[in-house]
Amino acid sequence: MIIVIHPDAAPYEIDNIIAEVETQGWQTHISSDSGQTVIGLQGQGQPIDRFQLGQLPGVQSIIPVTRKFKLASRNFRPEDTTFTVGNTPVGGNQLTVIAGPCSVESREQLLETAHAVKAAGATMLRGGAYKPRTSPYSFQGMGEKGLKLLAEAREATGLPVVTEVMSPAKVALVAVYADVLQIGARNMQNYDLLNAVGKIHKPVLLKRGMSATIEDLLMAAEYILKHGNNRVMLCERGIRTFDNKYARNTFDVNAIAMLKELSHLPVIADPSHAIGVRRHVPAIALAGIAAGANGL
Repeated sequence: MIIVIHPDAAPYEIDNIIAEVETQGWQTHISSDSGQTVIGLQGQGQPIDRFQLGQLPGVQSIIPVTRKFKLASRNFRPEDTTFTVGNTPVGGNQLTVIAGPCSVESREQLLETAHAVKAAGATMLRGGAYKPRTSPYSFQGMGEKGLKLLAEAREATGLPVVTEVMSPAKVALVAVYADVLQIGARNMQNYDLLNAVGKIHKPVLLKRGMSATIEDLLMAAEYILKHGNNRVMLCERGIRTFDNKYARNTFDVNAIAMLKELSHLPVIADPSHAIGVRRHVPAIALAGIAAGANGL
């Protein structure tokens, strides 16, 4: 349930509304945007008499929310969420371009790539210091040394750094160096990790799991949002289907359009991981933008 507050409501009236629903066992989450304040109800409280609640001074309307995701819902926040990472705008009509190497392998490789992607128009630098690999024998990343190199590349280029965090134990360390914490596809439903990044209050790039539904992705975002971290980007990076002979994954362009309709959160398309064929990345990137993606 969402309580829409009257624009002329006094602060004490809002406090009274919150007190009323909290005495019935509900948790409240307040959002204010463009002069409109709404209160979202969470948890498993007692049944609420909507008519009685609607009579309280300061209440403009009450909107029932039947979907599982509340805070990520556009019903909760009709306007698009926008924020900045450093001086880089995210969301709205600004196109965010995140580019860089899959993994940080050396200082020379990273700095050369960072300068190249900036010259090509990138607004953020990505690079993996910790890498989740299918094989335990594959390169797992440079760890904290890689994080330090990413910080050096940021100093050299001015590009904010996006890098993956793989476990709750590493969140505090990665947050020291990174501007955006990335949750990879394999960790999209690692709920301990989602809770941890929700509490750290740094922007989060949340990638859709390889077999996750649209609702699965939004519910994962809900874990982060419920801790008060509302700077979340949703990333469509391709899903696993029966047809992987010629492309790595299937780019779900439908999901981008649906996410923009269902949620206020910025949506980022990842064409490189989706198709896995360099010559087709530009076409897939354009498809993502045409579907409404806020960035690549």
